[in-house]
Amino acid sequence: MPLDDDKGILNRADEFMQVFKKGAEFTQELLRENERLRFRILEMENIHSASPAAQADSGETMRLMQRISELESEKTEILERIRQIEEENKDFANRYVEIESENNNLANLYIASYQLHSTLDFPEVLQIIIEIVINLIGAENFAIMLLDEKTSMLEAVASEGVDREDVPKVHMGEGVIGDVAKTGDNYFVPDLDLYEMNMNSPMVCIPLKIKEQCIGVLVIYKLLMQKKAFADVDFELFTLLAGHAATAIFSSRLYSDSERKLNTIQGFLDLLTK
Repeated sequence: MPLDDDKGILNRADEFMQVFKKGAEFTQELLRENERLRFRILEMENIHSASPAAQADSGETMRLMQRISELESEKTEILERIRQIEEENKDFANRYVEIESENNNLANLYIASYQLHSTLDFPEVLQIIIEIVINLIGAENFAIMLLDEKTSMLEAVASEGVDREDVPKVHMGEGVIGDVAKTGDNYFVPDLDLYEMNMNSPMVCIPLKIKEQCIGVLVIYKLLMQKKAFADVDFELFTLLAGHAATAIFSSRLYSDSERKLNTIQGFLDLLTK
């Protein structure tokens, strides 16, 4: 091997060793600097945690956290109160609707009562009862039956939607109609949807009573198409019919009889004085 080549190899090896040494020294220096910085960071953290400012910051943070917790609690209470107020508003609204409905019912009952006692004409009283049953109760087929005290028979004197002759004459205590007249208790078919029209067994039978004396019954066989069930006001009207209608019928019949007798007596007197 030539002598010049050996020298070149030795020089490159020497340069490599120098570079390797510098790299090792630089690495060692980096490790030391890293260790120094870690120690410094740990020292700063200890100083920061132990300083009054750090403690003050921590106290303020705790106070803010507590305040946030209090505000969250107040928010929950306010939301619960709002929910309660909304429930109360719903109750008030429902109560308002009920009161308005009751006022309407009272107005209807007042009108019906006033109409019943506004005349002593027997046919007119019957017509008023028919209008009440149609317009306020919503019945389509029904009849008004009165009791003949001499024969104890119930016979229709007015009807709507059915022929009066088709309404059966019933003895006191016979069937549903006669039983209602005898007991004085209202009768309602158990299920309106299952009811099929039967002249001997109406869907509703209301006694017309003066105190405890029954003078007749109102029998209902069919309701208007839009009438699917009875409302509370209907039962109030049934109660009114049981009393006021009976009184109006009784008074008008008594007045008609008195008028007829008076006319008879007047006619007899006219014959005597001629």
